[in-house]
Amino acid sequence: MILKSITIYTDGSCHTQLKIGAWAAVILVDGKKKILTGTVTNTTHQIMELMAAINALENVQEAYPSANQIEIISDSQYVVDLPARLEKLSAANYQSKQGKPIQNAALVQMFHQLIKDKPITFTKVKAHLKKTGSNDYNIEVDKLCRKLVRERVNGIIAS
Repeated sequence: MILKSITIYTDGSCHTQLKIGAWAAVILVDGKKKILTGTVTNTTHQIMELMAAINALENVQEAYPSANQIEIISDSQYVVDLPARLEKLSAANYQSKQGKPIQNAALVQMFHQLIKDKPITFTKVKAHLKKTGSNDYNIEVDKLCRKLVRERVNGIIAS
C-alpha cells in the first residue's frame, strides 16, 4: 500500500542545569495519530530536538517504507535548517574547519542517513503559540516534552 503523505510534529526540551531532557513526536498517517516520547539524562536541548526527529523518522520508515511524502513540522531552527547543511557537513566528514567533530556528530550522521534520498520536507513553526487548529500538534508535543522533563526533575528532587 502506498501512502500519500505522513505528517510528523516534533519537539525536544531540556532542563539545562540538570541536563535532563525529553523528546516527543506526533505522527499523523491517514487520519490516525501515533505518539512517541522518550527521556534522556546528560543531554542538551539540541540533542532532544534531533532525537525527536530521528525517532519519528525511524518509526515511519519501518512502519511505512512506501511513504511518498513526509513532512516534519518543528519549532526547532536547528532541525529545520540541518538538511540544507548536510551535504557540506558530509563532505567535511562531519568536522569543523578546525578539524574537530561537529557538535552532535553521531546524531547528525544518523539524521543524514534517515533523510538521504527520501521525500521529506521540513517546515518551521513558531514555538509556544496558542491553539489555532493548525498548530495544535506542535503545542501537544511541546507540552509532552515539558511534562516529561518536569516529572524526571521532580523525581530527582524528591529522592
